[in-house]
Amino acid sequence: MQRVSRLKKELQLLANQPPPGISCWQNCDQTDELRAQIMGGANSPYEGGIFNLEIIVPERYPFEPPKIRFLTPIYHPNIDTAGRICLDILKLPPKGAWRPSLNISTVLTSIHLLMSEPNPDDPLMADISSEFKYNRQSFLENAKQWTLKHAKQTKAKVCFNICIEVPECLKENLNQVEPDVTKDRAAARKRSACDSENGKKFCL
Repeated sequence: MQRVSRLKKELQLLANQPPPGISCWQNCDQTDELRAQIMGGANSPYEGGIFNLEIIVPERYPFEPPKIRFLTPIYHPNIDTAGRICLDILKLPPKGAWRPSLNISTVLTSIHLLMSEPNPDDPLMADISSEFKYNRQSFLENAKQWTLKHAKQTKAKVCFNICIEVPECLKENLNQVEPDVTKDRAAARKRSACDSENGKKFCL
């Protein structure tokens, strides 16, 4: 019960006062599952990218931290190929720094900051961490390429499934209209074919 009331307040706060570059919402009717989007920070290799995240809220929240992972692939030393994130506030003490006073908004803000300021000394991806340390230009180029490939959204596609019950009287009218439309289209195609064959010949 505490989890539900806490989440309701947090989601209202996220809707009314979202952190810069971050949005978060409930995934359908799942009380324990959220979705979030983080915009890549300016002057970072993730700039212009939109990164989707999954948030699973445990039963004992806020006494346990939420489980968060990236759904969008990202080239980062602290985020592995499964989207898992190495961040201290996502773990309980003594290994982590989670405490009940924290919330999802602060966690997402910390993840946003981690994207711009990786921590190569506590990596999940050792090879990317080494590249970040010793070949920064190569890291930046690879991270930009991954962002361009996986996180750039040039066109927004929104699909709506709308079910409308059509009254019987309209159904009858539609059934009458459809054959007439088909007949008109066939006649138009016939006229067009004749016109293209001979500009002076007309079909009636």
